[in-house]
Amino acid sequence: MLKQSVQKFGRTLSGMIMPNIGAFIAWGLITALFIPTGWLPNEKLGSLVSPMITYLLPLLIGYTGGSLVGKGVRGGVVGAIASIGVIVGAGIPMFLGAMIAGPIGGFCIRKFDEAFEEKIPAGFEMLVNTFSAGIIGGALTLICNVGIGPVVEVCTNALGAGVGWLVDHGLLPFTSIIVEPAKVLFLNNAINHGVFTPLGAQQAQDMGRSIYFMIESNPGPGLGLLLAYCLVGKGSAKSSAPGAAIIHFLGGIHEIYFPFVLMNPVLLFAMMGGGFTGVLTLTLFKGGLIAPASPGSIFAELMMTPKGVYLPNILGILAGGVVSFALSMILLKAFGKEDVSLEAAQAKTKASKAASKGVAAGEIKTAWEHAGTAAGNTTASVAIKKIVFACDAGMGSSAMGATKLRKKIQAAGIMDITVIHSPVSEVPKDADMIICHKELGERARNANPHARLVTITDFLGAPEYEEVVNSLKK
Repeated sequence: MLKQSVQKFGRTLSGMIMPNIGAFIAWGLITALFIPTGWLPNEKLGSLVSPMITYLLPLLIGYTGGSLVGKGVRGGVVGAIASIGVIVGAGIPMFLGAMIAGPIGGFCIRKFDEAFEEKIPAGFEMLVNTFSAGIIGGALTLICNVGIGPVVEVCTNALGAGVGWLVDHGLLPFTSIIVEPAKVLFLNNAINHGVFTPLGAQQAQDMGRSIYFMIESNPGPGLGLLLAYCLVGKGSAKSSAPGAAIIHFLGGIHEIYFPFVLMNPVLLFAMMGGGFTGVLTLTLFKGGLIAPASPGSIFAELMMTPKGVYLPNILGILAGGVVSFALSMILLKAFGKEDVSLEAAQAKTKASKAASKGVAAGEIKTAWEHAGTAAGNTTASVAIKKIVFACDAGMGSSAMGATKLRKKIQAAGIMDITVIHSPVSEVPKDADMIICHKELGERARNANPHARLVTITDFLGAPEYEEVVNSLKK
């Protein structure tokens, strides 16, 4: 129960941050380029930095949180109105405040709509909807400004001081003891975007960079683990490791190495050692990023590296990778088991990921599923024109899967089908087919019950790809 509660809370935090990562990156690029110590110092363009981090980013978070809880734009608007109450007058960027105020705004307007939806006289709907949003939003702005803003500011300062104490005493690397196991349990987004991103944004504003952005996103330890499997791994794990290493290090999809850890849980010590060494190196050489690196690929890390910090950051990535590689080699030789299969570990990973998304293992059927049969929606009666790959955030594994299927369809000479990727909660209503991990099947079906649903377990080598192409040919 505790694990599920933590995962649910983590999904809520990351759900408000991840859709807005592009805005964080935009702010980071503008900061890296135009501040006085940037690559192209410009006083006028540099003046964009402070308003973006003070107002734009927290308001986006508040809007996203409100829309998630309030189920739509209306909830997002009230969430943004409430968030401005904690933003104005605060001496720090109010990311955490917006994470509280935004969902409160969405919750309040949703409850109002549920209570009065069927009681509004005909012809007065627009009047009631607009004034209710304005009145509730205005009241929440005042409440948040007086009651939530000061409390959040005190808590944020205390949290920052606590992390600062770890830095001052050289203890920040020990966070890897918590972070690395948590990643394998799919709490990586909760930790990275829910905790490190808000703290990092504030530190980057003060110092021009932040080490917090690299604690979870450092691709070095994962690369070291996969390279060790390339050399001393066995069976399907060894043959899969090279491709996984490329996708992890260059593509930034860290989830791909989680099954390799679960095959031999003792390898968590290698990951913790690599993470510890990477953070220690970054601390000693004063490394850090100007904004979050998302996804956590080497390209994103280098793009978010400010001027003059390339060497420390590269050293931090290399050091984490070397130590993880060495420890993984030792542990694989000492504890590697021939009877542990990658497929079993992948199944265990999928179960963990399902739990992190609130879906019980075994709930979702695998392979082909037909949705909307009452409406006669079958392959024989419906032409497939738009295929949507869906994952939790719509940016990582779904983008990779969409690319692979698009190439297979084009190679088969089929040119009139569109293949896109999307968050599972935002699957377009005009989608004819949805492809997703089996643990996301129920959510995909709810998002578009009329589309044909294909559930898979492996985006890299799913046999369902060939089934889809063959079906489309017919």
